[in-house]
Amino acid sequence: MRQSKLFMPTSKEAPADAVAESHKLMLRGGYVRQVTAGVYAYLPLGYRVLKKAERIMEEEMAKINVPEMAMPELLPATLWEDSGRWQKYGPEMFRLKDRHGRQSLLGPTHEETFTEIVAKNLKSYKQMPIALYQIQTKFRDENRPRFGLLRTREFIMLDAYSFAATREQLDQQFDDEKKAFEAIFRRCGVKVTPVIADSGTMGGKNSTEFQAPAAIGEDTIATNETGTYSANLEMAVSEDTFKPEPEDEAELTEVATPGQETIADLAEFLAVPKTKIVKSVLYIVNEQEKVLVLIRGDKQINEVKLTHALDADSVRVASDDELKEITGVGKGSVGPVASDWADKVIADKTVEGLINVIVGAGKEGYQYKNANLDRDFKVNEFADLRVANEGEPDPVDHLPLKFTTSIEVGHIFKLGTYYTEKMGADFLDQNGKTQPVIMGSYGIGVTRVLSAVIEQHLTKFGIAWPKEIAPFDLHIVQMKMKDEEQTELAEKLEKMFSSNYDVLYDDRNERAGVKFADADLVGAPIRITIGKKASEGIVEVKRPTDDKASEISVAELADFVNKELG
Repeated sequence: MRQSKLFMPTSKEAPADAVAESHKLMLRGGYVRQVTAGVYAYLPLGYRVLKKAERIMEEEMAKINVPEMAMPELLPATLWEDSGRWQKYGPEMFRLKDRHGRQSLLGPTHEETFTEIVAKNLKSYKQMPIALYQIQTKFRDENRPRFGLLRTREFIMLDAYSFAATREQLDQQFDDEKKAFEAIFRRCGVKVTPVIADSGTMGGKNSTEFQAPAAIGEDTIATNETGTYSANLEMAVSEDTFKPEPEDEAELTEVATPGQETIADLAEFLAVPKTKIVKSVLYIVNEQEKVLVLIRGDKQINEVKLTHALDADSVRVASDDELKEITGVGKGSVGPVASDWADKVIADKTVEGLINVIVGAGKEGYQYKNANLDRDFKVNEFADLRVANEGEPDPVDHLPLKFTTSIEVGHIFKLGTYYTEKMGADFLDQNGKTQPVIMGSYGIGVTRVLSAVIEQHLTKFGIAWPKEIAPFDLHIVQMKMKDEEQTELAEKLEKMFSSNYDVLYDDRNERAGVKFADADLVGAPIRITIGKKASEGIVEVKRPTDDKASEISVAELADFVNKELG
């Protein structure tokens, strides 16, 4: 490819609203251009990287015998009504009506479509296990698109779906997909950490995220130093090291605490540690059930864990008006004593074993001192409901947790029969009995991979692309286009290497500074500079991570290139 013919609109500075380094470099290097908020055009450089990443995905999926296909992007609402996700998915779904008034959506994911077309046509256990995948554009109406390709409204995704007759088959498919995903990320040059994750609106109870550590990441992962434990912060578990002092139960006493609405204020007002306080928060579950949640005062409620513990579709803190109407008091005075207005009381495990705690008295501006579990209030269920804190011991090797920001680049789910039961996708097992098909779902954010690679492979001046997804393998940069000897050598090298490698030849009549600046943004694994020593058969070679270029003879160049690029 001649650079004079490559559409690569570069710039010295990125727009002021670009925050992520990957976003800045993709804009400066002419990889992408924003069309509207959260929607991007992929220019030739960006498109070349995308296609190479997709080719790696195609190769690795073929190795585990998963064929590619394509589903429509425009989907009927009826499929999502059958699964129950038409309302549950929320405002991120692009919904539209056709001229006849029929509801449709732009696909954010395709579980329903694969269940309808594939799972419903699997009538016998003999047809399974099988899996299929596609690489396709998806749509999600993000409230705040940001960070370039990391949070967009239109994006490219690999989504695969597996179909099994038994749990053992699903487990094997899940393991196969996990290994394939790990190979994909490794070949793309993305360092990832598989972590325990929340399935969210996807359904199912077992999922693993692939998180790429990066400074700009929107997620936080908790790991220990040995790598034996890793989880998304939403799901992270840690050990509570606090041990309450033994004491006898004291008499329940009402105390006035006017204006003390926060735990910190209350602890200071009563001159007690936060560990002596039990916080009470009223949640509205599935928009109908009133659940009082208790947690020790020095900890925070993790709403993802709470959702799982209650097996709920939705949980939210009661509004001030709802709280007043249900309990008769404001948030600083709610407590578990005489809480008959609650449909259920659930407590974090940090509440177990506490003696003589302070709780809301159910009376405006008052607390109870010396409240005790079972004597003064009841709890229906205990569960791990708290946010894990950095430095707390992990539950495996009991080592301090370390928090790292990261980018989610992939997510795999054991969906089980979540969709097939709802949508009537059944088969006959070997005993002739009707059973629902057992599903798995596996996704990679293809466009997110680009951002993750750049974030992990930044150089002082640009990008050091991993060799398998670099837009070009070799970048030949000629210093003086009017120098016939330089031109002759450049064209010779272009022809010689083009049979095995993707070669970009900078044939532009530009200053050296412009050419080198653009070369840093191209980020090819090897840059070959043809300059004043061309007549002596000497060129310069430079990797993006090298501090400076090195001279090498043309006779040695082929061996150098082949060794570097394999």
